[in-house]
Amino acid sequence: MLFSIAKKARQFTAGTIIKRSHSVSAGSSRRIALGLSMLMAASAGSVAEANTLVRVTSTYGDFTLELFDDQTPNTVNNFLGYVDRGDFDMTVVHRSVSNFVIQMGAYNWLGDCVSDAPQPGINCSAVYTQQQDPVVNEPVVSNTEGTIAMAKLGGNPNSATSQWFINLVDNSEALDDQNGGFTAFGRILGEGLSVGQEINELEVSDLRQGNPQSPAPTSIPLRGIATNLPLTENLVLMSAYRVDRFSTAMHIFEYSSGRLAAYVNAGDLGNYSMQFNLVEGDGEVIFELDTGNMVPLEITPEGMANYLPDEQKVAIPQVEINNNGSVSVLNNVVLRMIDESQMRFVLESYE
Repeated sequence: MLFSIAKKARQFTAGTIIKRSHSVSAGSSRRIALGLSMLMAASAGSVAEANTLVRVTSTYGDFTLELFDDQTPNTVNNFLGYVDRGDFDMTVVHRSVSNFVIQMGAYNWLGDCVSDAPQPGINCSAVYTQQQDPVVNEPVVSNTEGTIAMAKLGGNPNSATSQWFINLVDNSEALDDQNGGFTAFGRILGEGLSVGQEINELEVSDLRQGNPQSPAPTSIPLRGIATNLPLTENLVLMSAYRVDRFSTAMHIFEYSSGRLAAYVNAGDLGNYSMQFNLVEGDGEVIFELDTGNMVPLEITPEGMANYLPDEQKVAIPQVEINNNGSVSVLNNVVLRMIDESQMRFVLESYE
């Protein structure tokens, strides 16, 4: 019931506690509770990366971007403006060119349509991403494999706003000099490029429906057969947010932002990448689910959290906690629903 309500909130109209677990009392401070848990867990020190990091969660998995703060400062600041305002939450991957790029940042998805009536954008459940002023071109880094770069208008080097793309191969010969050069302003860390490559293998569709004047995407990757209107179940979606540390962990709590990111198996409703934000809890550790930022997952990796509908609990096998580069781990974390109207959970137990 919980996640069906959460899904509706996004649309416009449209067990037994494990032994040896630590229960969290109502009188404990939320910060102290998490701080103590970090000390009790086996931890390993780590130095936070110098450059700004952004984690991107997508329908096909997560990857982390390292931004080139010093080489392309204006472009980085432009990109972070969109990230920090949430403008890239539920962004649509709207362009995919085989063995070249995937592109996003033009549209935000609001949920499935309740009718087939056409609306501005690619359909009634998408809106154009609100754009900042164009940024001055900074083509100082080559568009090699795994870099990210800004898209722009033809014949106008200084026209980049919200749209960005991933270089899936070495595109330096094609893009370093074209249109004043495309600004590569970051790179994907670790094995994260494999996410973009998997998306690039999907079939693409032309949503203009025979109308060459339509602004709809012409090469949008879809996970299934296209209907007359795209649906959440066949789009590829992404969200982005700042992080302090590069990690490949599935479930992460960052102390600085108070964000808990988790992959949750919601049973018949499917798998989702979810974000729970720490809120003031009157002595308890309280998280609020961001219902407008639930990215559907096509994947089912081992170690996912499970939603237990009968108990209205989320059971997370393991959570990595990052406190400004110092890392610890909690096992068997249980969140229990306490306020369905606000989608709030209390930290009930952990090991």
